[in-house]
Amino acid sequence: MTAGLWKIILQGVGVTLQLLVYSALLAAVMSFAAGAARTHRSRLVRFVAGLYTEVFRGISALVMIFWVFFVLPVAFGWQLVPMWAGTLALGLTYGAYGAEIVRGALVAVDPAQREGGIALGFTPWQRLRLILLPQAVPEMIPSFSNLLIELLKGTALVSITGMGDLAFSGNLVRLALQQSAQIYAYLLLIYFVIAFLLTRGMRGLERRLKAEVAR
Repeated sequence: MTAGLWKIILQGVGVTLQLLVYSALLAAVMSFAAGAARTHRSRLVRFVAGLYTEVFRGISALVMIFWVFFVLPVAFGWQLVPMWAGTLALGLTYGAYGAEIVRGALVAVDPAQREGGIALGFTPWQRLRLILLPQAVPEMIPSFSNLLIELLKGTALVSITGMGDLAFSGNLVRLALQQSAQIYAYLLLIYFVIAFLLTRGMRGLERRLKAEVAR
């Protein structure tokens, strides 16, 4: 490939990483908000959080991207740029999966820890922040690592909106060179390298958090 075509691929990598960061941040916020809400003592709060989780887990991410990018402008008269449409669709979708990870980890904390917080007069927010999350978060990391890799692969779906991510850029180069096997081999390798680096980073984070809990 020429230097110009490699530049297109590298620009696609940058767009994919940008989308990954934005959608991962939104997914993390939704995961912790909905996951913690599903353990709330209020039935209404649990119902709302459960409704979000079940709805967005049951919707295809591809259909959600179509809906956000193509339906919202017709229904409400406003248009999101592809980056924010992809961020919203992927963040909400994968955040629903993450909410179950958070809920499961919080429920798995020893009930005696929660009872100890109550005995000390901690508010629900203080119990969550000072007792439950420090013990639950390290247990969430392996599952969140898998979810992050799935999110990385899900970013390729936004190519249907014409956004110049890695998948879209790779397809442009493939059409220019008419070399499908070579170009898609490069794409597979690039996605693998990014996923591998993310996995190693998450493992390092897991070890660090567990070491802090053990102190």
